[in-house]
Amino acid sequence: MEIILLGPPGAGKGTQAKRIKAEYDIPQISTGDMLRAAVRAGTELGKMAKKIMDTGGLVSDDIVIGLVEERLKEQDCEKGFILDGFPRTIAQAEALDGVLGKLDRKLRHVVSLEVDQDVIVERLGGRRTCKSCGAMYHVKYEPPKVEGKCDKCGGELYIRDDDNPETIRNRLAQYGEQTAPLLNYYGEKGLVRGIDCGTKSPDEVYSGIKEILG
Repeated sequence: MEIILLGPPGAGKGTQAKRIKAEYDIPQISTGDMLRAAVRAGTELGKMAKKIMDTGGLVSDDIVIGLVEERLKEQDCEKGFILDGFPRTIAQAEALDGVLGKLDRKLRHVVSLEVDQDVIVERLGGRRTCKSCGAMYHVKYEPPKVEGKCDKCGGELYIRDDDNPETIRNRLAQYGEQTAPLLNYYGEKGLVRGIDCGTKSPDEVYSGIKEILG
């Protein structure tokens, strides 16, 4: 059950990945988690990554691919895995093919969570966060009892910088530029299946994912 999960910010990737992980007993793998784990463990790749990260640089594809290969060799990946946020480019996708070939594995599914941009702007733009305790609300879907005040601690609610509509649209544009080539790349291999997440509940989306996974 080797899966890549694609979807823009606000599409619900995290929610769906957790459900897949729980039901199929396979790990959710993100490059950010792998980098942090390698740095903590002090592996050779982790040490190399730490030097780059400490100076504010971007970790190279070679290091990321090495980390992915190390991670996929671990025992909990024997039954499969969910790649979340990787690959991001065609070069990374081609390198991943090479890694999977060495491990005698292959991708089974590329699931694309599809949501209209205006829906995502509404979802993320309506979020409010408590300055004191970090609790999350939504002006439409989960509003606080008192406008602008946290139900839990009474703290002030604010809009995070990355929840600003203009910032959201910029993030979506970047995602589109990165992901469109990947959808074509995996589409040519017959691996991509899309699910409309804009008009369906999380439960309905997950039912669709289960149908794809079989």
